[in-house]
Order: sequence, then structure tokens, then C-alpha cells
Amino acid sequence: MKRIVILGAGTAGTAMANRLVRLLPAGWGVTLLDRDDVHLYQPGLLLLPFGTYRDDELTRPRTRTVDPRVDLRLTGIERVAPDEKRVVLGNGESVGYDLLVLATGSRIMPEATPGLTGEGWRTTAHDFYTLEGARALRRAFETFTGGRIVLNVAEMPIKCPVAPLEMLFLADAFFTQRGLRDKVEIVYATPLEGAFTKPTASRVLGDMLTRRGIHVIGDFAAAQVEGGKRRLTAYDGRDIDYDLLISIPLHGGAEVITKSGLGDAGGWIPTDKHTLALTRIANAFALGDATDLPSSKAGAVAHFQADVLTENLLAAIDDRPLPERFDGHANCFIETGHGKAMLIDFNYDTEPLPGKFPLPGIGPFSLLAESEVNHWGKLAFKWIYWNVLLAGKELPLDHHMALAGKRAA
Repeated sequence: MKRIVILGAGTAGTAMANRLVRLLPAGWGVTLLDRDDVHLYQPGLLLLPFGTYRDDELTRPRTRTVDPRVDLRLTGIERVAPDEKRVVLGNGESVGYDLLVLATGSRIMPEATPGLTGEGWRTTAHDFYTLEGARALRRAFETFTGGRIVLNVAEMPIKCPVAPLEMLFLADAFFTQRGLRDKVEIVYATPLEGAFTKPTASRVLGDMLTRRGIHVIGDFAAAQVEGGKRRLTAYDGRDIDYDLLISIPLHGGAEVITKSGLGDAGGWIPTDKHTLALTRIANAFALGDATDLPSSKAGAVAHFQADVLTENLLAAIDDRPLPERFDGHANCFIETGHGKAMLIDFNYDTEPLPGKFPLPGIGPFSLLAESEVNHWGKLAFKWIYWNVLLAGKELPLDHHMALAGKRAA
């Protein structure tokens, strides 16, 4: 039996395993590796602090999300030995592979910012990229009656680049609805020059932040947090005092990637931006948050990459040239508060453009504009995630970005 081994049973790895086990030729099997039996719906963490979801809606056992034909092993991963074409597991055993797929995701490293996890951590300083952090932030919001809230992105890249903006918009709406908005100052301290990485979207989103009284401080590279003083300091010496800090901590690749010598300085895996093959190792591919690609680290991107990688893996099995090319396609709903959301659609070369999606001229979703339909689309994604995307089923969306129905901004 020949074997495709997939490291990581998150969004990308689970979707790939469930898809491949239905398509592989006879004589091939799929082994999926991870360290525990908890699958977390990460997009829901944004909404947990505002009471949109319950905690138990965001997790399911991995054993329930993986096709029973997949060889799922939850013993942890110690390291990858590419010269021997095997993976050493946490229990000391090893698994050989013919083809390797790295879907090890990313991790937050709040301890990398001096002082962040010291005094005040999870009381006056929070993250919402973990279940524990989102729960603590919910408690903080429930008791916050006024003062300065500072949301800081420590450094790029991060998972779901629009999530910090969504948190700002939702916090604005939350305190408006509670009648406290005039007592709450909201500040966005970002290492970017503006609100977002893409200039067109940055201009639109920046204007929205300004209209809602949210102050943007750009080019802010966080150096340290002084929890006792409730102060955030940048490397250039600028200080921002806060009453409540929401941190998007430094992100890095998985520890097993660094331990195995497969990553760059940040732990990201050098990957061909079009074929998703590893650039340094034969018979290996990567997708999802783990790669060093200049694309968004988001669930929709992992789905589009899975479309590409499925065809390329089948070609590799047949010793054919890799036929499919990933174009960086990303598709993100952005919650803007008050029951509305925005949708952006872009790729490596094309900025987010206004228009309708997915049907040109019809929609029902509006691009680069707020609408209630977009908000309901964002909420509907949870069902799609558990029942379609994670299951590796086909979505009626081309993994290539389409320009039909879009117009110049």
C-alpha cells in the first residue's frame, strides 16, 4: 500500500484527507496526523466575545470530522525525516510516506512580545485567536463601562488578516448598542501603513474606521507591554496607554516544522506559489496557513488551494507534470457591525473590486460594500464549514478568481 501522509488535521488537512480518500487510485491510502481530538472552528472565535456563539458550537471531535477510511492518528508529531521519507510520531513510532502534505497551520506566540503575558494577561490584555482568549475577552467586554480600548497587531502575517478590523467594527457596534460608545475610545495600532494590506480595500476600510470614530495608528511595531502601567510601546519609542488591550500576537509556523528544519526564520514552509510543491524537498506539498505564500491565511484560501492540490497530487501519483496553478484566490467576509458585513474577493495580482458575487450582476453578495445579505452569508459559513468545506465536498466556486461581475474601484 502506498501512502499520502498529511500533517495537521485542521481545516486544510482535514479537507484534503476527506477529499483524497474518495479519489485515490487503488493501492493508495491516506494517513492524517495530529496531536489531539479537538477540532476548533476558528472563525467563530471572533464572534464568541459578543455572544453570537456558545463555546460548545465551536468544537467537535476530530474523529467526527474525518472520513472513517482515513487512517487518523492522534499521537502527536515529533519530526519529519524527508531523507528517509518518514514522519516520527510523538509516541516514538514512525510512518513512511510516498507523498507528504504539510498542513500544520500557524500558532500564536504572545510570549514573544515582552510583557504581554505578564501582569494583566487575560484580565486587561487579551487575544481572541484562542478559545481561552475569546472567553476571557467576553468577560472583559461584559464589565467594561468606559475607557480606551487598543487593538494591536504585533506583526504580519497573521491568521485571517481581516479579523482585527472585524473586532474593531463589532466592538464599536457592541458599545453603541449598550449606550456606552461615547465613553469608549477605540484605537487600532497596526504595523501596516493603513487599515489593510491591499490599497483599495485599505482605503475603503480606513474610511469606515474614521467614520466610526476609530483612530488608526499606522507603522506601529510593538516592542513591549507594561501590564502594570497598561502601556504598549513601539520600537520607535511611541507609547499608547490603554484600559483594555486586545492583542493579535506574533504568529509563526508549527514547532514541528522548525524542529524538522523545513521552515524559514518564521517557521513558514517555502512553497511554490502556484503548484503548492515544496521548493526544497521532493515528493512534498503544503497548503493552508503553514506556507510562506503571499496569500491570506484563511479558510477559504485553504479550500481553493485544496482544489489545486488535489489535481496536482493525482498527477504526481501518475508521474505527470503538475497541471493546476493556484492564483492566490482569497474570499473573505468582513463583519462591520449592526447586522451588516462586507465581502472582498482578490488574488495575487488583482485587488478587491466592487461588484456582485458569486453570480455576475446578480450576487446575492455585494463586493466591497456593506449589506445585511453579506452578514447572513458570514453566519451561514459555519454550516458550510462543518458540512461541506471540512468534508472535502465541492463548492460551486472556481478556485481561480473570476473578473466577471466586477468593476474598477
